Amino acid sequence: MKNIGLSLSIAILMASCTNGENAQANGGASTETQALADISPVDRKPFETTAIASFDEPWAMTFLPDGRMLVSEKAGKLQLVDAKGQKTEIGGVPEVDYGGQGGFGDIVLAPDFATSNMVYLSWVEAGDKDTRGAVVGRARLELKGQKPALKNLKAIWKQSPKVEGRGHFSHRIAFSPDGEYLFIGSGERQKFDPAQDMAANLGKIVRLYPDGSVPKDNPFVDKEDALPEIWSLGHRNILGLAFDSKGRLWNQEMGPKAGDELNLVQRGANYGYPIVSEGDHYDGKKIPNHDTHPEFEAPKVAWVPTIAPSGLIFYSGKLFPAWQGSAFIGGLASQALIRISFDGDSAKEAERFLMDTRIREVEQGPDGAIYVLEDGEGGRLLKLTPTG
Repeated sequence: MKNIGLSLSIAILMASCTNGENAQANGGASTETQALADISPVDRKPFETTAIASFDEPWAMTFLPDGRMLVSEKAGKLQLVDAKGQKTEIGGVPEVDYGGQGGFGDIVLAPDFATSNMVYLSWVEAGDKDTRGAVVGRARLELKGQKPALKNLKAIWKQSPKVEGRGHFSHRIAFSPDGEYLFIGSGERQKFDPAQDMAANLGKIVRLYPDGSVPKDNPFVDKEDALPEIWSLGHRNILGLAFDSKGRLWNQEMGPKAGDELNLVQRGANYGYPIVSEGDHYDGKKIPNHDTHPEFEAPKVAWVPTIAPSGLIFYSGKLFPAWQGSAFIGGLASQALIRISFDGDSAKEAERFLMDTRIREVEQGPDGAIYVLEDGEGGRLLKLTPTG
């Protein structure tokens, strides 16, 4: 079993929540436990916050080579935003099934964007009999002319099966550093068991080529009754997916009633949900912790009470040199920006900056500043730069 760094965070930071995105609870791990006093909010933030623009339920963002950015809005809009906060709506966005946690999701540039102008995006589409599921597609971003637009949009991957409900789509996207592979986080759609079902891609991280085809060296390609795109399994609600400077893939995901996780994603690994978790079910039913089932990969960090994580980056900029190599996670219920430090394969929460607002997304800008998106209607784009 891998060691777990369990961040036991001050209770006053944790809002009591009732939905799948704002969980809180008890639970714990038996290894590398941090004391309650080890993590406390930072009183004096080492950064200044500047509001750039506001949006209608922003969900994700990415920067273009010229410094402008793309921001997705959950109801189905994509905005082109300049450094002054001026917004231009981009046409050609797919129709989305909006409601609950569903709608327009992630937006990521293709590794060869400089020559291809291709972008990758995720959204939720409706199916038969009140079902729905996430989709990942790619399109050419046309910025010339009076109205920018997505052209030749093509879906390359879909959640399977489509199920009822409007939660846990996840649909986060990340490219490997060499640009050869596309990774997608697929939530278990609040259905529990699909996370362990190899005939479904729910509750999985999948690995594809950029055109949506399946690499022949995926771990379950030759396994009977298993979907070949599966890279890892036993996940719940993946809301952050990113590579570090060593080329390792990490994900963060929301636990049930607490037990949020930061995982080092390994080829073919099973992370145990819903058989194990550091949290419990909302009805109070206990879920065994990871240390009771060493056959499952345990998280590197687990949060009890919850932080309700959303967004994940590894910082490499020059504006905050002391933070190079750290990861940053946004907090919804915790209303915080959380810094993670690393020592080899081990990780721990190093600092927590209270933002007094729900943080949906985190990104590093080409200028080295950290940018965050607030959650919800009127959610602002905030730029964080060093004080002084």
